[in-house]
Amino acid sequence: MKISDSIKPICFALLSAFLYAISAPASKLFLSYIPPTMMAAFLYLGAGIGLSFVVLLQKIFGFSSNEKPLTKKDFPYTAAMVILDIAAPICLMIGLSKTTAANASLLNNFEIASTSLIAFFIFKETITKRTWIAIVLVTISSIILSFEDISSFSFSYGSAFILLACVIWGLENNCSKVLSSKNPIEIVIIKGLLSGFGSLIIALIIGEHFTKFILISGAVFLGFLSYGLSTFYYIYAQRTLGAAKTSTYCSLSPFISVVFSLIIFREMPKLSFFAALIIMAIGTYFLSTQK
Repeated sequence: MKISDSIKPICFALLSAFLYAISAPASKLFLSYIPPTMMAAFLYLGAGIGLSFVVLLQKIFGFSSNEKPLTKKDFPYTAAMVILDIAAPICLMIGLSKTTAANASLLNNFEIASTSLIAFFIFKETITKRTWIAIVLVTISSIILSFEDISSFSFSYGSAFILLACVIWGLENNCSKVLSSKNPIEIVIIKGLLSGFGSLIIALIIGEHFTKFILISGAVFLGFLSYGLSTFYYIYAQRTLGAAKTSTYCSLSPFISVVFSLIIFREMPKLSFFAALIIMAIGTYFLSTQK
């Protein structure tokens, strides 16, 4: 194997992590001008529209795909996936508008714990000891981050919405597992377009309004980068590196996001944040290094 061939999938995995890392801090900036539900819609529409163009370019340049398409038998899980993907990003955007981007970046790791716990209790999957350790550590870190002031036990409602989004995405991840043998890019396009339009309809029903076209374009482009292109690179990295190694590289994403958040917003976190950061890092290490 050529050196370039071995480095390319690693670069894809790191690029996927980097692209997803910009989501929380960039979304936090847009939320100053775009309502939460509409912001969630633009992000998912960006992923669906952007990857649709990627597939179109692949066909134009003659790239063939041997992936299995979705069938009628997959409809129940596809529908559940779309509905859950409407609810989760709305909760995330509401939470992000009420807490710091750095907190939100770390709390997103709770999706790992919720996915594993739902797989264990509902889908009866086996969980290794290292995964249990990671779940406990990530949960402890999430609890610390959920309190605005540990000394007075002042609870952060923003953190609660982000944790709720992680639980919903955990359930969605388990639904997606059933469809794992099907074309992943087709799944992302369906999720993006249907969930995006669903969120947009909800936003209009509850009275949210469109903002300036340049802001909408920016939010859609962010969705293409952080939700669409990030997934695209993740898929291609996974095919060479495998699921475990790819997830190891992509586990850097929340910590990259924290760095971006601290630089952009220049908010010095409390000591409890750094304690949670260390605990979260240890939990992520146990999960990403298991065999």
